[in-house]
Amino acid sequence: MIKRRMLVFVLLLLSGGALADGFVGQASVVDGDTLEIHGIRIRLWGIDAPESSQLCRGEDSLQYRCGAQAANDLDAFIARRPVNCSPLSLDPYGRTVATCSVGGADLGESLVRKGLALDWPQYSKGRYGSAQRDAERAGQGIWKGSYVEPWLYRACIRANGKPSACSDDANAHP
Repeated sequence: MIKRRMLVFVLLLLSGGALADGFVGQASVVDGDTLEIHGIRIRLWGIDAPESSQLCRGEDSLQYRCGAQAANDLDAFIARRPVNCSPLSLDPYGRTVATCSVGGADLGESLVRKGLALDWPQYSKGRYGSAQRDAERAGQGIWKGSYVEPWLYRACIRANGKPSACSDDANAHP
């Protein structure tokens, strides 16, 4: 499976300068930071959104499905418009890592600015840090209440944690 995806990625790169021009298509939202275009899974570069099963606490301290909210908001933002992606690399799961935009708006930046994803400086080198600070100051999305970073949530789930337990953490951001 990974070999097939790598072959598709290499063919994309070789066909008409895909790195310079990227590719455009109708996208299906897989989750808050993953799309599928023409059967290719695309991980949005530089951000990390809550997982689909992840819960956050709102300003009322009640849990809500913040991962589902990120995916739904991304789908609404795309609104069946063409998505333009510029591939950068492959991740360890064989997904294409790319910056993607709709109508000239960077999807990663939009998600971070709305508080639906976090800047992931390990990969972004702080590219979305300003958008994240704006979201935090404005109390947007996950910044209204508390959350567990998606990378910590995934680690908890891999250690056989349950979504509700992995979503609440003593170190969660207030």
